[in-house]
Amino acid sequence: MPFPILNSFATWVLKQRIHQIELFLKYPNEVQEELLFNLLSQAENTILGTKYDFYSINSYATFAERIPISNYEEIEPLIERTRNGEQNVFWNTPIKWFAKSSGTTNSKSKFIPVSPETLENCHYKGSKDLLCMYLNNNQNSEMFLGKSLRLGGSSQIHESNNTYFGDLSAILIENMPMWAEFSSTPSNKTSLMNEWEAKMTAIINETRVENVTSFAGVPSWMLVLLNKVLTETGKKNLFEVWPNLEVYFHGGVNFDPYREQYQAILPNKDFKYYEIYNASEGFFAIQDLNYSNDLLLMLDYGIFYEFIPMETFGTINQKVIRLIDVELDKNYALVITTNSGLWRYLIGDTVRFTSLKPYRIRVSGRTKHHINVFGEEIMVENTDKAIAKTCSELNCEVIDYTVAPIFMKENQKGAHEWIIEFKKVPSDLVIFQKALDENLQAINSDYEAKRYNNMTLNQLTVNVARPNLFYDWLKDNNKLGGQHKIPRLSNQRDYLELLKIRNEEVVS
Repeated sequence: MPFPILNSFATWVLKQRIHQIELFLKYPNEVQEELLFNLLSQAENTILGTKYDFYSINSYATFAERIPISNYEEIEPLIERTRNGEQNVFWNTPIKWFAKSSGTTNSKSKFIPVSPETLENCHYKGSKDLLCMYLNNNQNSEMFLGKSLRLGGSSQIHESNNTYFGDLSAILIENMPMWAEFSSTPSNKTSLMNEWEAKMTAIINETRVENVTSFAGVPSWMLVLLNKVLTETGKKNLFEVWPNLEVYFHGGVNFDPYREQYQAILPNKDFKYYEIYNASEGFFAIQDLNYSNDLLLMLDYGIFYEFIPMETFGTINQKVIRLIDVELDKNYALVITTNSGLWRYLIGDTVRFTSLKPYRIRVSGRTKHHINVFGEEIMVENTDKAIAKTCSELNCEVIDYTVAPIFMKENQKGAHEWIIEFKKVPSDLVIFQKALDENLQAINSDYEAKRYNNMTLNQLTVNVARPNLFYDWLKDNNKLGGQHKIPRLSNQRDYLELLKIRNEEVVS
């Protein structure tokens, strides 16, 4: 099919979805309640469904009372039974695929079940909806006249007991329809290469000759690739390599610290950035407007949502609420029930609602990635914004960072210690530290209160990381590429101390 016809056909097909989206925009809570009872009905004859008598659950109150909130460690025995070949344990259709995810908080691998329903009605549906919204907002788009440069993670698939596991990106590539490869670059063969550095070279060689119109991938790793493209081609910006570029679809980490670096290599004010919120556990939210920082929560992907206010999270007064009860600008731990058989699963992310009609969110951090040693309640969203603002003010650029507390000792007050790898180092580190501290106070009132007159906390301190420190750390821990991320914040000093030791080593 000629590309112009394909572009018109794809646009027409994707826009048909708009009417279904409008339904859950109009009746969000009704759609969520109906979805919950559909999930319970589908799984009522599973081992878990029998244990909790899903059949007799006829209200949300009963559902919440009967089924406990769980984390991965608590459901791991059930997942292992399915990985060993037993079916109908927590979901009624056969589960053969497991997304391997270690995240940043735990070196132990997690194996997240991915059912056929999740593949088709969540992950692939989310990808289609992303395109649908983009095309709906950009009527003259010619994105389908070219290809999308996709960048996934480690894409090796492993088999065990007739089940398979690997990065989510590999699972999606393995299961996608054949026609989808024609609109993407690099080829599936290159995308599924396992050795990250060799794959980067292969991607550049394969994609530099293509008509690339869009990008898709995690900002940190995509930036590494795109800078390598410019180095290899000798071009000043990416439009000299791919003149028809129009949009970058990104997710996985906060985009704010990277925004100015992308704008430097994509110097066109009409170029679009579209954010998504997806994970191994599901596809959750999509930016539905041009030039927006808010993500529309998708309510008909087979995921039922609950939320725990962070002020009660992990306490004896922990409270769990439905979508209908959320409030604006409060941080919530996200709890999901899915069409892969995750029941009231604590995913580990925190979100903040920016709109209730419709429900739009921002990802604010991780339940384990925050600093609250002194009551300052610092979230990743806070530090990302503060560092982006400081870099903009002082004309510097950051590649990566991590933060940990300096604990109080005897008469010494506490503080926050940062280690930052700069692409463009500030001219005066003392001024940078002061500006970063002030910007963080302006963003977070709890931190500001603890910093008032140095009563509880002293000004933050910054260590300058040597070039490639974070890259080397990830490589040492076999976490290069894809969805692997540097732990931004921690209530302990483990990551920071390891990085400081690595920072002092001489790298040949």
